[in-house]
Amino acid sequence: MHRSLRFYTIALVLAAIAMPPAHAWAARSKKTEATQAPKKPAKVKVKRQRSSSAETPAERDRRLLRECKGLPNAGACLGYASR
Repeated sequence: MHRSLRFYTIALVLAAIAMPPAHAWAARSKKTEATQAPKKPAKVKVKRQRSSSAETPAERDRRLLRECKGLPNAGACLGYASR
């Protein structure tokens, strides 16, 4: 009985030595937060401008109506061949 008590006491002392105190963990977490990169600012939405050579939606509709006459209702002609 006395021998097992000594073994558990030694194991407890070794475990206490191996574990750092709580304030060491707090200092470590603060250090890692400080070394992290600063937060990036929110992304700004960029409004795309059309090229002067690009067709307008109305021009596209007219072109698709013209090109899709009599063609199967699939692909780019979806919804335009039945008009």
